[in-house]
Amino acid sequence: MACAYIDMHCDTLLKEIEGGRLYDNPENMVDIRRMAEAGQCAQFFAVFFPPKIPEDVARRTGIPLPPPLSDDELFEKARALLLDTVARHPDVIRLALSAEDIERNFKEGLCSAVLTVEDGRAVAGDLDKLRAFYDAGVRAIALTWNSANCFGYPNSPDPHEMNRGLTEFGRQAVLEMNRLGMLVDVSHLSDGGFWDIIALSQKPFIASHSNCRALCRHPRNLTDEQIRALADKGGAVGVNFVPEFLTEDGERQSRVEDICRHVLHLVDVGGEDCAALGSDFDGMGGKLEIGSPAEMDRLFDALRARGLTERQIEKVARLNVLRVMRDAL
Repeated sequence: MACAYIDMHCDTLLKEIEGGRLYDNPENMVDIRRMAEAGQCAQFFAVFFPPKIPEDVARRTGIPLPPPLSDDELFEKARALLLDTVARHPDVIRLALSAEDIERNFKEGLCSAVLTVEDGRAVAGDLDKLRAFYDAGVRAIALTWNSANCFGYPNSPDPHEMNRGLTEFGRQAVLEMNRLGMLVDVSHLSDGGFWDIIALSQKPFIASHSNCRALCRHPRNLTDEQIRALADKGGAVGVNFVPEFLTEDGERQSRVEDICRHVLHLVDVGGEDCAALGSDFDGMGGKLEIGSPAEMDRLFDALRARGLTERQIEKVARLNVLRVMRDAL
């Protein structure tokens, strides 16, 4: 059975930044037409600033290849693609800047698009630029990707790197994001940076696409202690469908049963108010049992079979994200 849901992360904007087929492209995992057909409530569309990587590595990992653009040019082009597509299909989707926007659109039978940023490097250590991103409609920033930047340091198997915290600018920027009403996103961040945000942030924050380290020991995932601390702050964790973050079996398969395990672990450890969804669609490869909005009902059916109530499923699907947005934005 389908359930209206919010997905806190996809990389589709970068995949379509040259082709421009954001509304209807069955070659991608996400397009707006299939979002609407699936009854999806909202999609967070990330502007991702990728590293320069060899083409063979990109193919193997599923990481989109970057176009030859500066960060500023890439952001403007990706933003224009989203805004132009939404403007051409006002009977299907609207841009949302708040939880209230999403709820109003949903009541009118429309999907919502939320503009986000993955990798705060584009802020370039400038609070005025951070404010400009907010003015441009960005409502969440993943502070790091997999390299150090002006905010801080990424997750790492190296304990020294993993324990490094936010930079002085990062600390100032988190407080400014709180003031502006912009979600702080800790997916990809180091453990040290995570604990700095616990100490600093005056508002709830998110891990838009992260899983549980107790079930899969990838450093991208959150420990139980982190899950409890994030939940105590009123935040939400979007379960990621990437095979490497779900299991350690090396099979590069994303199975419904494994996604369920992480959702249920979040509920068990952090409570039913912290679990959410962050698929990472169009930013991954491997064999996927859920690879588009059209297949999301498989997850909700599986969660019902494992004992979650309809109210709990609605929380995981969208209500927890809406609450965090109301509290933080």
